[in-house]
Amino acid sequence: MLRHASRCVTRAATTTLRWRRPFSSDLQSEHVADPNFIEAWKKVIPNVEPPKTPSAFMATRPATPSSIPTKLTVNFVLPYSSELSGKEVDMVIIPATTGQMGVLPGHVATIAELKPGVLSVHEGNDVTKYFVSGGFAFVHANSFADIIAIEAVPVDRIDPNLVQKGLTEFTQKLSTASTDVEKAEAQIGVDVHSALNAALTG
Repeated sequence: MLRHASRCVTRAATTTLRWRRPFSSDLQSEHVADPNFIEAWKKVIPNVEPPKTPSAFMATRPATPSSIPTKLTVNFVLPYSSELSGKEVDMVIIPATTGQMGVLPGHVATIAELKPGVLSVHEGNDVTKYFVSGGFAFVHANSFADIIAIEAVPVDRIDPNLVQKGLTEFTQKLSTASTDVEKAEAQIGVDVHSALNAALTG
């Protein structure tokens, strides 16, 4: 029984690779309708146009270049505004939940969850720092990065006195919390204000 296990694993791996769905960065730069689907549709319902798939409504993405570009193109958006749109930079450092992650041109396609911390945008000798409360970063294989944050503010606009006051208040709330909800809310406040404090002092 065990002698045949390796053959089954190999067969399963081959099947998985053959039928795997493509990553978004593997998709064609232009939408191409599936000819087999259209042919099957016209046989069943010849008088009705075939429906469009979600990818038909998406803006076309630039093709992955054969060589690594010199710049990383960054889109940095919030629910209420766009901080950076198509900005070409040298590097961004994002506060991922797994640790600080530097993204350069040619970075492997990645999705990273953000934690409260500092997002650094490097353009030559200029470094712009934002404090983000959380969100996601989508790094594409074509040297494009989309960063979506819930809240963000330039670090130089943060008031250190308010940060210390908030940290003290949430620490007291955490020590006196009696329910799980109160503890969770207080812990989030402590985490965010601790990260704010580290951004100002670090």
